[in-house]
Amino acid sequence: MSSAFASLRAPLRRAALNTSRSLRAAKPVSRTYATGSGASGNSNTALWVGLGLVGAGAGGYYMFSQDLSFSEAGKQAATAGKSGVQAAKAAAGFTPTKEDYQKVYNKIAEKLDVEGYDDNSYGPVFVRLAWHSSGTYDKESNTGGSNYATMRFAPEALHGANNGLNVARTVMEDVKKEFPWISYGDLWTLGGVAAIQEMGGPKIPWRPGRIDGFEKDVTPDGRLPDATQAQDHLRAIFYRMGFNDQEIVALSGAHALGRCHTDRSGFEGPWTFSPTSMTNEYYKLLLNEKWSWRKWGGPKQYADKKTGTLMMLPTDFALIQDKAFKPWVIKYAQDEGLFFRDFSNVFAKLMELGVPSAQWATSEPWIMKGSDEK
Repeated sequence: MSSAFASLRAPLRRAALNTSRSLRAAKPVSRTYATGSGASGNSNTALWVGLGLVGAGAGGYYMFSQDLSFSEAGKQAATAGKSGVQAAKAAAGFTPTKEDYQKVYNKIAEKLDVEGYDDNSYGPVFVRLAWHSSGTYDKESNTGGSNYATMRFAPEALHGANNGLNVARTVMEDVKKEFPWISYGDLWTLGGVAAIQEMGGPKIPWRPGRIDGFEKDVTPDGRLPDATQAQDHLRAIFYRMGFNDQEIVALSGAHALGRCHTDRSGFEGPWTFSPTSMTNEYYKLLLNEKWSWRKWGGPKQYADKKTGTLMMLPTDFALIQDKAFKPWVIKYAQDEGLFFRDFSNVFAKLMELGVPSAQWATSEPWIMKGSDEK
């Protein structure tokens, strides 16, 4: 995709969305789907020789030259690895700046539009990768979250909730090859930020500092939401991460994007008529459409009565069945600006779960420029 075309994506999407809203206001039953360079290798050669030595040596040194338990060795190896990476970067004369991360953002934005994949966009699956790599956090044990990018390893990559995310990880690997200095945790979360912003959503504060961990850091299965469940399950999952009821409802608004697949979750279909545009339509449809159980051979899900083309999951419907959740659904349906503000705050919080404050490269998060701001 040319840089000129990429720079037009966001304003074109917003224009298309505004047009579709006007059409819906005039004729509410007529609806259609909305489908519609980095740092050079030469400058980083010394850096990546150093980083390779650091990665190979940190774990071995602590595991075999000291009398430590495996758990303690892992913690110290991670610390040594982080210090070594910083030393290697300094030795190579390269410390990534905001402008370097902006180049990564720009490359991700260029990869969003693709012919032949879901609604011609990788955007929703990039958001899902960022979300699932962060949403494993447990505040009691202080484990999980985005810090170690443990979905790189087979145990977590094969968790049922992560089915299909190999698509996003493969595309992100192409970006990683061009910018090998970025950690996977920073890359995947920045990918989610870029996708949200490029699909017309709010600005998401973001900052780098995550480090790549070991297979031993993989979290147990079952930490992500089970879409077949109801409000008690949602609270158990999200309270474990440190979120409240309002934040649960705000995060659920990401279901404005994307669709379910029978070969991944077992469910099928999009939540909204414009699955590549970030809006508050999810809440409006949840409240205003008539829904009934879909008659099919798959897991229980709702279908809209008008067209039969949209779906809602049991966890979605729980938001309007629960007396504490529903008022927030109503507020966000009525006020997209409020939804965007709250979503920005809670998504940024999600992206930082599990990352020690000492690791952040900057004390305050950054706002990355969208492709229409170059």
